[in-house]
Amino acid sequence: MAVSAYFESPSRSDARAVAEINITPLVDVLLVLLVIFMVAAPVMSGTLDMRIPGRSDPIEQTPPPRVQLAVQADGSYLLDGQVVAAGSLRDELANLAVAAPRTVLQISANADADYQGFATAVSAAQDSGLKNLALE
Repeated sequence: MAVSAYFESPSRSDARAVAEINITPLVDVLLVLLVIFMVAAPVMSGTLDMRIPGRSDPIEQTPPPRVQLAVQADGSYLLDGQVVAAGSLRDELANLAVAAPRTVLQISANADADYQGFATAVSAAQDSGLKNLALE
């Protein structure tokens, strides 16, 4: 025998259908989302320290000078086509850095050159004070 709690008799006045929406799960979900956004908001609003040049900064119109340093297969060095001894390489590059600090030094090596010669050239360039190095 089946029993209905809401519709036993259509003539009874206290028997009616429940048409209310249960909003408790909706409120729970909204509160969880609110907590997630409150925790995530400070992370997403982080700042990035960056210095942007102003309009008063002069724009450099001339490109920096470029100098080629080549490591040869026999271990010698060519600085703009002139042979430089390994012992005086650091001094020559230091003189170049004093004369023109913005100089770009392109360091290249012959395919048959020893790796130690290339590493010595890079080390001498860094020790000389040149800041712009291009390795090829």
